[in-house]
Formats: sequence, structure tokens, C-alpha cells
Amino acid sequence: MKLLYILSVICMSVVCNTFAATFDSEFEAFKKTASAKDLYTFLYAMPKGGDLHNHSSGSNRSQWWFDEAIKQRKNGYIYYTKVKINNCKAYGSDQFKGSPYLMLFVNIQQFEYQKLDSCEQSEYKRLQDLSPEQKQAWMDSIRLDKPSEGREEFFVTHWTRLNSLLANPYMQANLIVKNMQAFGAEGLSYLETDAGVRGFVHPDGSGFEDEQVYQMYLKRFAQKDAIDSGVTVRLQYSLLRFHSQALPALEWMYKFVSEHPELYVAVDMVGREDNDKGHPLRFLDTMRKLRHQYHGVNLSIHAGETDEPNQHIRDTLLLGATRIGHGFNLIDDADTLLLMRYNQYLIEINLISNLLLEYVDDYSQHPFPEYLRLGVPVALSTDDRGMWDSNMTDEYYTAVTNFNMSWSELVKTGANSLTFSFVDDETKQKLLDDYYQRIATFEKAFTAKKMKGLSDVKPEIYSYPCKAFKICDFSS
Repeated sequence: MKLLYILSVICMSVVCNTFAATFDSEFEAFKKTASAKDLYTFLYAMPKGGDLHNHSSGSNRSQWWFDEAIKQRKNGYIYYTKVKINNCKAYGSDQFKGSPYLMLFVNIQQFEYQKLDSCEQSEYKRLQDLSPEQKQAWMDSIRLDKPSEGREEFFVTHWTRLNSLLANPYMQANLIVKNMQAFGAEGLSYLETDAGVRGFVHPDGSGFEDEQVYQMYLKRFAQKDAIDSGVTVRLQYSLLRFHSQALPALEWMYKFVSEHPELYVAVDMVGREDNDKGHPLRFLDTMRKLRHQYHGVNLSIHAGETDEPNQHIRDTLLLGATRIGHGFNLIDDADTLLLMRYNQYLIEINLISNLLLEYVDDYSQHPFPEYLRLGVPVALSTDDRGMWDSNMTDEYYTAVTNFNMSWSELVKTGANSLTFSFVDDETKQKLLDDYYQRIATFEKAFTAKKMKGLSDVKPEIYSYPCKAFKICDFSS
């Protein structure tokens, strides 16, 4: 299997890119004359690799959350959301324990609603009873849809509002499949997403066993609609890096991932880095202990997603990570940047996330083209696309229009997303072979004149391209 992996890398860098290079001139000519809609259609239709930086709960569109929550009545789940504040809690009470009292559209289950007093119950409505205006406000509440919203809105309120929606394993599994279907429609073949097995509850509030949730995932991803998506899925177990119990949680996760390799492929350290309790070296001794005990557990870590220059990426590599989420401030650490050139570490690039969370004011400040053209392995990814209301094509369109990416560069970043995936070598080779074959077929079918090869493509778009690119409708 290792030989297959080595050959795939050689193929990617020498042989297989030969046909991509022959298409470069065609793509350059197309870019010069294509309308925004035509370029978007091209990028939507082109084969892509995978999404390696994906948080399952943050990747669900608001409409998907709403529809799935209503459907969960069949499993006994009824959801309520807070639609008004009647000042049922006085200042100085326990209002700041758990979900903040002064926050609308916090979602709870029926068993939680029934524990509230009559005043607090009057603040909530069942999701299915919301007025059209309330439903729209509910959906807006868990996405960044206003210019005034940014990093604090995202990190502080979005996840708090989701609240009990995150505790239903049936919904979790179904929404991962929904993502698989949407990604498959725009040409991806692999999804590596964060999803756990703990913290899930039945409609009465009693907990699920860990193994029970794992088996639910396996069963759900083996169903026909998941298979028909054409997307292979694997899971990472995410660790909230600044949590007070992060160290014992890391040990439990390593053990769980090592014992469930059929579906789980890695541990992923997540969470905002401007909370210093999550600094990388906090985990060094624990990681060294775990490497004495376990094999086959991969590690990806969010690093460099911060405004200040620091050496968190270097420290993250010391922990054993082979994939760096964001890597935004690597540009300020020259020694580590040189280390990562033409090496075996991948930067998971999240362009839209970095803009909306205010790490850049505009894309002229983004280091992605430096990494790409200095030889640091990179792949485009979507992060929390449901909260941006975007898709992978929006990342590609952003990259092409802001950084003048060539066809060969697009093909290589797509291949990187498969080469640096944590899937087993045999599956990885199949995904790479399929990717290059799909690229070759796409090239042969497309000519810029009259958009040959794309006449039947109707991209499914969300609100982001309308706001960001002024591309709003493909119905005609």
C-alpha cells in the first residue's frame, strides 16, 4: 500500500499533471472571455477531490437544519426555539449558566421545555409553529448574513443557538449524508468531517452509548442515498483545545479512534486560538505518551488561525500533525515556512472563512498564493460552509478570480486533497485514479466555444455567491 501511495504522489507531480498542463492554454483563453456565470458553471462542473477541513455541524445549511429537525418527530424529537424575552429571569440569578438568557433562537428539546416554568415556556415556540417571519429569523440566526457580523458572532452565538440540535445522532448522520449529496453534485468524491459519538440523548434526555452511535453512523452511510452520492466519507474526532478537560478527552479520543478504524481516521484539534488555554504545547507531553501506546491515529490541528504572529504552526508540527487547518499566519514564521516547502505537510485553506471571520479585510492580504507558488502543499476546503451558506465551488471561484489560478494549479490542489487525506492507502489510490480519469474526461468534453460540455449543467447555488459574486440565478 505504501508503494501505491508513493506512486500516486509521483503521478500527481510528474506524469499525471502532463495532461492538465496541455489544458492550461484552453483555460486561460476561457477565463479572459467567460462571463461570471460561465466561469462559475465551469468550476461547479469540474471534478474536485475532497473536503478535508469540514465541521459537520457547521456545514449544515439553515434550511437543512430546519427541515431535518421537523422530520425528527418520527424518532420522537420535538424542538422548541426561543422567540421572545419576557424577563422571566432577574439579573443576578443563574441566567448566565448554560445558554445565555438574553439570546433569541436558542433551540431546546421537548423534555427541556417541560422543565421550564410557565413564564419561560411562554418565550418558546415549536419549530413547526413559527410564522414565516420567525422561521426566516431562525435561519438567519445560525449563519453570518450581515456585514456587522463576524468572528464574535460566529464563535460565541452560532453554536450556542444550535444547542440541543447537536444532541440528536439521527439528525447528525442524516445531515452528513445531505452534505455528501451536495458535495457529490459539485464534483467531489471524498469528505472527511468532524463528528463524535458522545453527548447524544434520546427524546427523554437519557444518553446513547458510544458504540450505539458509531453503529448508527456505519448503518446510515451504507444506505443507498449515501452510496449514490458518489462521495466516500470518513470521520475525525474533534477536540476542543481550550476545554478544561481537553487532556483526558484527548486520551479517550485516541483510544476510540484507534479501535474504530473502519470509519474514524484522525483526531482534529479545533477551537479559536486566541484563547490561550488551547496553545499547542499544552498537549506535548500527552501526545508523546499517546504515541507510545497507539498506532494508525492521524492528527490534524487548527493552527495559525490568529491575527498575531506566533510559532503555533511549528509547535503543532512538534505535536505530530501532518495537516494544518488554516495556517494563516505561517507567512510570518519564515523558518517553519521554509520547512514546509515541498514537504509532507498540508495546509487546509479556507478562503471564505478567513474573510468572514475577519482574519483578512480583503483577499489581497491572504497568504494562499504564496503557499501555493512556493511549493507548500495546499488544498481548498469549506470549514463551516453552512454558516457561510456557501459550497466548494465558491472557494474555487474565489481562488481563481482573486489569484488567477491556472488549470494545473486547480488540478493539483484537488489532487492534494486526496493525497493528504487520512483514508487507507487502497481507497486513496482508487480515489486518485478516479479523480485523474474524471479530469481527463472533463478536458476532452469541454471547449470554450458555446460552453460545449457544460450546456446541461445547472449549478445549485446558495446565498453566498449572490452576495459576494453577484451570481444569483441559474434557472434560465
